[in-house]
Amino acid sequence: MRAADLDRRLDLPPLFQGITLQDGADAFLHARAIAPEAGAGTLVLARHGLRFDCAVVLEPAMPLSRARSALYVGMTALAAALAGAAPPEHPSGFAWPDLVRIDGAKLGGVRLASAPVAGDLQAPAWLVLHAGLRLAEPPGIETGHFVDRTSLEQQGFEDNDPVRLAERFARHLMAGLYTWQDEGFSPVAEQYLARLDAPAAARRGLDPNGDLVLADEAGQETRLSLADAVSSPQWLDLVA
Repeated sequence: MRAADLDRRLDLPPLFQGITLQDGADAFLHARAIAPEAGAGTLVLARHGLRFDCAVVLEPAMPLSRARSALYVGMTALAAALAGAAPPEHPSGFAWPDLVRIDGAKLGGVRLASAPVAGDLQAPAWLVLHAGLRLAEPPGIETGHFVDRTSLEQQGFEDNDPVRLAERFARHLMAGLYTWQDEGFSPVAEQYLARLDAPAAARRGLDPNGDLVLADEAGQETRLSLADAVSSPQWLDLVA
């Protein structure tokens, strides 16, 4: 990585370094390509007029079976980054595991990629956590044209600047990762579940391996596998 590649305008937490790509580039693909050499804390931000496209390289010191739960840290960090500019009447919520919604309409989400491993019990050399959001619709598209999706502009967000959003995302992500390291997975699960709108259940919980456990009034449990779900993100069509 050349020094000229670092974007000095990004105000990132300690141990983070920023790379800015021009319009048309893909932050997720770029972060995956450089992850083996770039190291933890490398944040890649791609410039796009209508969407937020940001990816962060992580180096988890745990098996992949547990490291996948970084998705929940990323989701909570993204929601916290949005909260600072969100109108109070339009808080964001989650549809498990990776979709961010406002008033039930799709806004974006988080996805995860990992270095190849021999099995879930092996620690991956790196993870890439990618956050994508729709900032605005193309000119000429009226509010409500797409009944199942929305944008920050349509929701009246005061600040949808991608640079400031990336900075807030990085700070909340770092705080979430420290909480996970110092206090365990329970507070991570609590913060995520507090924003989880769907699926509904009498009781909901997250296993350390990331699986969502739902229980009905009779105590009958249903388990949803995070390992299966991360292979098919629900929100990519929003930011294509």
